Amino acid sequence: MQVPLLDLKPQYRALKAEIDAAIERVCDAQAFILGSAVKELEGAVAAYSGCRFGIGMSSGTDALLSALMALDIGPQDAVITTPYTFFATAGTISRVGALPLFVDIDPATFNLTGAAVERFLRNDCERRDGKVLHRRSGRTIKAIMPVHLYGQMVDMDPLMAVAREFQLRVIEDSAQAIGSGDAQGRRACSIGDIGCLSFFPTKNLGAFGDAGMCVTNDPDLAARLAMIRVHGMEPKYYHQLVGGNFRLDELQAAVLVIKLRHLDDWSRARQENACFYFGAFERAGLKEIVTLPAALPGRHIYNQFIIRAPNRDALKAHLGQSGVGTEIYYPVPLHRQQCFANLGHGAGDFPESERAAAENLALPIFPELSREQLQYVVDCIARFYGKA
Repeated sequence: MQVPLLDLKPQYRALKAEIDAAIERVCDAQAFILGSAVKELEGAVAAYSGCRFGIGMSSGTDALLSALMALDIGPQDAVITTPYTFFATAGTISRVGALPLFVDIDPATFNLTGAAVERFLRNDCERRDGKVLHRRSGRTIKAIMPVHLYGQMVDMDPLMAVAREFQLRVIEDSAQAIGSGDAQGRRACSIGDIGCLSFFPTKNLGAFGDAGMCVTNDPDLAARLAMIRVHGMEPKYYHQLVGGNFRLDELQAAVLVIKLRHLDDWSRARQENACFYFGAFERAGLKEIVTLPAALPGRHIYNQFIIRAPNRDALKAHLGQSGVGTEIYYPVPLHRQQCFANLGHGAGDFPESERAAAENLALPIFPELSREQLQYVVDCIARFYGKA
C-alpha cells in the first residue's frame, strides 16, 4: 500500500469546477492586483480568525516581515521566539536587523510558554529607562513571536500577561494554525497585536502557490500593513514609509475563497484521522514506545501529526521502504543553523528543542486518507518495533 505524506490531487478534483470557474472570472476581468477576490478573502479570513481586519500578503514569510516592520522593529531591537520552528520565524527577525532571542519549548506541545518567557525576561534581561534590555547583547526587546506549531495553539493567556507586564508587542506566527482555538473559543491570530498566516500549498488552507495574510484588531496597524505591502504608498505614488512588494495575488485569492468554505470539513477530517491514530496506536501496544501528540483544551487542527519515536531515523527509512511518506519537522533547530552561528549558541543550549529535532516524525494526516491507509501506517510502525 502507498500512503503519501500529502496528496493534494483529491482535494483539487473535488473542487475543480468551482476553482476553474473562479480562475476564469479573474482572467476575464483582467484585474490581477488587489482585486475583488483579495478583498473578499481578507474579510472572510479575518472573520474566521476572530479579527476585524485582514491584509493579504504574498506569503506567510512576508506576513511576518510586514508585521515586524509595522511595529517598527529593526536594528538595535530584539524579539523573543522559539528555536524550534520553520526558518522564516527567526529569519524575518534577522531581515529587519533585529536579534532573535530564543527560549526553549515545552516538551509536550513544542510551543513557547508564558512561564519560560517570563524566566528569560527576569533572569537575562533588565529594565532601564522605560525599556527592557537583553543584558548580553544590549538590545531593546520589543516583541514576542510565539508559534502555534503543528496546529496546536499556544496557551496565550500566560504569555499575554508577561507581554503586558513588560510592555512587549505580540506577533502570532499562525502559519500552521488557521482555525485552531483555545478552550475559550478564541482563534489563533486573534489575541496578539498581529497574527500571520501562510497559505503555502501544503497548509490546511493552501493556495496554488505562495500566499499569506496578516490579521489584526487594530485599525492603525491594519492601515500601516496595507501601506507596507505596496511600498509604503498611500495615496498612489506618495510613500509615507519604505515598504515592499508584498501583495497577495488575485488568482491565489480566488482559489482560497473557494477553499475556505471547506476548511472546517477538512479540519474535522484531520481530527477524525488523529482520533483513529490514537486508538490504533493503543490497540497495537505502541503507546509505551511512541509518544503521540498532546492536545490542549480547545481545537487542535493537526497541520501535522507528530510522534516522538525512538530510533527515529531508522523508523523513517523503514516507513519509506513500506510506501509510507513521512517528514522531519525540523531536523536542525534554529540556534544550530549555520546562518545563526553569530548568535553564539552551542549544543545543549536549548535541550528540549534539540530533543524534538532528534525524535519527532510527521505521519500522514491529510483529510482524504482512508482508514485502511491509516491502519497500514500503524501496522508498519508496529512491525518496526516488534509489535506486529
